[in-house]
Amino acid sequence: MEPQQIREGYLVKKGTVLNSWKAVWVVLSEDGVDFYKKKTDHSPKGMIPLKGAALVSPCQDFGKRTLVFKITTTKKQDHFFQASHVEEREYWVKDIKRAINCLEGGRKFSRKSTRRSIRLPDTVNLNQLYTLMKDQDDGVKELKLEQESRVFNYCFTGATVVEWLISNEKARNRPEALMLATGLLSEGFLQPAGDLSKEAAGSGEQSAFLDDSKALYYFVDSGFFCEGYSSDEDVLLKEEFRGNIVKQGCLLKQGHKRKNWKVRKFILRDDPAYIHYYDPTKDDEPLGSIHLRASVVTAVEFVPDAKKYDIDGNLFEIITSDETHYFLQAATAEERKEWIKAIQSVSKSGK
Repeated sequence: MEPQQIREGYLVKKGTVLNSWKAVWVVLSEDGVDFYKKKTDHSPKGMIPLKGAALVSPCQDFGKRTLVFKITTTKKQDHFFQASHVEEREYWVKDIKRAINCLEGGRKFSRKSTRRSIRLPDTVNLNQLYTLMKDQDDGVKELKLEQESRVFNYCFTGATVVEWLISNEKARNRPEALMLATGLLSEGFLQPAGDLSKEAAGSGEQSAFLDDSKALYYFVDSGFFCEGYSSDEDVLLKEEFRGNIVKQGCLLKQGHKRKNWKVRKFILRDDPAYIHYYDPTKDDEPLGSIHLRASVVTAVEFVPDAKKYDIDGNLFEIITSDETHYFLQAATAEERKEWIKAIQSVSKSGK
């Protein structure tokens, strides 16, 4: 009987021979992970058996490359994957962990918990804690803070995080809150914003998070940007980056000149209404942006030259106010529906 397919989608993978990172189509089944050069390929480029495998997340072997997780097989082969955002990484890691545990226990894969009712030590769900911290009413307030001739937007201080954890009874005291905050930082939920917090995060000390009113941080999927002088090459100064992130993930995009299709990471922001697209293998400036105000987005069944590149299904088109056409492909019909709905909402409400 064929193994049950659990999850599929685009991830960035480090080559096993060369050190290059490339976007691949990944399929998780009950007993392994298959990865393909293209979604339409019939034979995988490689297969990773999960029986006896070990999973590490977050994997911090690559410095500035975030959202990486590692699968190590019984033959001690390491496979590194990178997600496009926190939630995506958490979904993959959770399902891979469960698949490994089910193989170890000889059980059928199920997303429903199969743990016995035994007394377990208290555990902290950082994903759930992060969601609570981002709550617009009761969470940590994102502020506009000035420091050393720079203005940091959508950020907060380390001391604010610690105080929020204590006041919301997530920690009993400051040392305990500091431990939780360090966990959120190391897992990639929080990011250092200023020089002080970046220096501490890269120090290798056990407590990389600073309980300090001068140490600045931001949520990984917020609308954070910095204005003014900075030595950081990744500072975003443009107005179009100021909106909150509404949706993000990988899609196939048709090029305007050569008409070939490539995997791109897309980040949709509101107010102002923009969608930026990036090379998912790099952490650089966006390759381009689409201003969505008054644009039209619809599902389409046909795209010129799509067949030539073996592209079929889950296609949609964005037509901007200046009548520029963009053709995109989602991984599934449900994902296409979600992207269309999100873009339509932003194009109507954003400026």
